[in-house]
Amino acid sequence: MKRDRLEQLRSFWKEFRQVRFGVVGLVLLGVFVVIVAFEGQLLTYGDVNTRWRDMLYWTNSPRYALPVWVNWFTGRDYASSAVIEPHNVVEGTEGLRSVRMEFPYEFGAGRPPRDLLLDLALTGQVALQMTIERPDGRILSYSKQTSSSGSQQLRISIDQNLRDRVYQTVASGEDPAVAAARNPRQINAVGALFAKAQPGIFSNPEVLNGTYTVALNVTLVGATANVDRAQVVIAGGVSGVLGTDGNKRDLWSGIIAGTKWALIIGLLTSLISVAVGVVYGVTAGYFGGWIDSLMNRIYEIFVSIPLLPIMIVLSAVFKPSIWIMITMMCVFFWVGPVKTVRSIALQLKENSYIEAAHGLGATHRRILFKHMIPQLVPYAFASMALAVPGAIAYEATISLIGLGDATVVTWGQILFDAFSSGAVLQGIWWWIVPPGLAIALMGMTFAFIGFAMDTILNPKLRTR
Repeated sequence: MKRDRLEQLRSFWKEFRQVRFGVVGLVLLGVFVVIVAFEGQLLTYGDVNTRWRDMLYWTNSPRYALPVWVNWFTGRDYASSAVIEPHNVVEGTEGLRSVRMEFPYEFGAGRPPRDLLLDLALTGQVALQMTIERPDGRILSYSKQTSSSGSQQLRISIDQNLRDRVYQTVASGEDPAVAAARNPRQINAVGALFAKAQPGIFSNPEVLNGTYTVALNVTLVGATANVDRAQVVIAGGVSGVLGTDGNKRDLWSGIIAGTKWALIIGLLTSLISVAVGVVYGVTAGYFGGWIDSLMNRIYEIFVSIPLLPIMIVLSAVFKPSIWIMITMMCVFFWVGPVKTVRSIALQLKENSYIEAAHGLGATHRRILFKHMIPQLVPYAFASMALAVPGAIAYEATISLIGLGDATVVTWGQILFDAFSSGAVLQGIWWWIVPPGLAIALMGMTFAFIGFAMDTILNPKLRTR
């Protein structure tokens, strides 16, 4: 028996690999499976599944950053996002405790970064002084004192906190009349900080490449005072493989995290619905008579109900949940294979081995599940593959109109955030194209596999 099944499997694979689009679908499915299996290694941000909507988690990322590979096609490179750890850490031991850290940043891009932030955790009474030395020797200086009973996170942003300091540092390079007319709070502080100190620095800045050294001197008062997790964050114009969205979230991490949910939604929905539909159709065809008529009436009721409006209403009334969504699709998707399975069952029950089983006293249950349903397994697999794209598209549609499950990261949720934030009008294509392309590729994957299996298993579709 095992040898016969192995031979059948080899024969099927020999035919399947001759259908080129089926092989393409199988390769794409392998890619998606690998992505899910190695999700932890592929994610840029490991906590994306639980903290996708936690805006504090993405505070240090740039907003609307382009993908890093955009620099391959531009004449003036965008500055890349980076995190700089402290160098040359020196701790003083005499008198008050002190710590000095340096954060060298080698800037060689053709456009300035979006922001430069100093991020650190402070405990107790602390006095700190931050300086930024430009390649031309100009130094920006900033001081602050804090006191807290517990640990507090401190972020100092050039764009949000130090506009006045940048103006004071570089304004001498501008024409005095032009500089006097400028409101320091309305200048592009980051652009001016990374620009040559010459006329036009505020209106038409020219980047100043070289080493920018951020130095931090911290004075710790008392035994409990401490400084920890200090780093300088460069919020660049490009970030990650797919850039960032309007909430500073890494889109590559979102697409990778959404892959497993696309597979779960598609495969679970198709598995349950096709299994129910096959059993339902075989039962109707096998028994016939009034049972067949009654089951056909029930089928006609379900097939006439529009699924999308029902899902929209239920998602609006109840708390959106991915599992409720899958359940709703299973309740209506089972009607797909019923008619075809019923017609096959009408033919199968006339075979001699079914009559022999009756003669030997086999129960209806044994005949259905031992002799008839196994004959429909190949068709069931083809139906499952063809049902997956529909399930993924339904979830994306529900999420796109704002009624999806916001607690999970799905491609539909990413598209909803993009459209609700006006990404189309603003031309933020990297927020729209990747999730849309991922949905299309996933649907195409299972469509190719399903059509290939149907071509092999359905004699009417054979072309060779």
